[in-house]
Amino acid sequence: MSRSAARALIVTADDFGLDVRVNRAVERAHRDGVLTSASLMVSAPAAGDAVERARRLPGLRVGLHLVLADGPAMSSAAEIPALVGADGRFGDAMVRDGFRFFFLPAVRTQLAREIRAQFEAFAATGLTLDHVNAHKHFHVHPTVLSLVLSIGREYGLEAIRLPFEAHAPWWLAPWIALMRARLARAGIAHNDYVVGIANTGGMDEAVVLDALAALPEGIGEIYCHPAEPGAPGQGPISSSMREYRHADELAALLSPRVAAAMAGIPRGGFADVCGAGVAGISGPSAAQGRRL
Repeated sequence: MSRSAARALIVTADDFGLDVRVNRAVERAHRDGVLTSASLMVSAPAAGDAVERARRLPGLRVGLHLVLADGPAMSSAAEIPALVGADGRFGDAMVRDGFRFFFLPAVRTQLAREIRAQFEAFAATGLTLDHVNAHKHFHVHPTVLSLVLSIGREYGLEAIRLPFEAHAPWWLAPWIALMRARLARAGIAHNDYVVGIANTGGMDEAVVLDALAALPEGIGEIYCHPAEPGAPGQGPISSSMREYRHADELAALLSPRVAAAMAGIPRGGFADVCGAGVAGISGPSAAQGRRL
């Protein structure tokens, strides 16, 4: 089996729309580098700018990056008071919120409303929905996943990121296994593995090259958080990403060495590498139908 037949890659930038510096990096990395996909935060401050850029880039596959933690909601604070503060932002107490999603029906009702609002906002852009994932991988939560699957069907959902990485924390394994099984039952396409969890914020050229040298068979998604440097004195992209090396991640996506290491491996968005989207792909992914 040839390398190109056994493997395919999706190269994704998350947080599209968070800041114009992110948007510029996404556009540049797609035009001049190896980036094939971006995940859009529809409620983020620079979402409109991101959509305008995406419309100029027909080859860029764009998905929905659901924000249910550490970011602004699409709904008003009055509509979802159990989920956000008076400023309309989600907090970052994900364990607490995860329990509330599961056990409190009133909270679930508001959660469903917000997930629908974000799908609706994406649909309003006119962009084709390539995939769905969530900020900080909150879509692994079984309640969130149930709502994404049920609501997403109405908006053309066909693929979801499976955030499985070989070196992920041990406690994540049973949740990933459950998610994998549920996606298979639902007929929703997904990748086999990701590269980006262990080195979040530090996906520089060396890290990406090491990952490419040891790619397993199947469909992989390399995801990162590129951004162009800000002006002198300009603050971080986000207070929760102060330590992220956004410029180094952009440099990796533009690296000729990275491009050379990917030569011969089919690449694209989820739609491009699903089923007949990549001719000749076989191996563990092909055996499960809609699974990528």
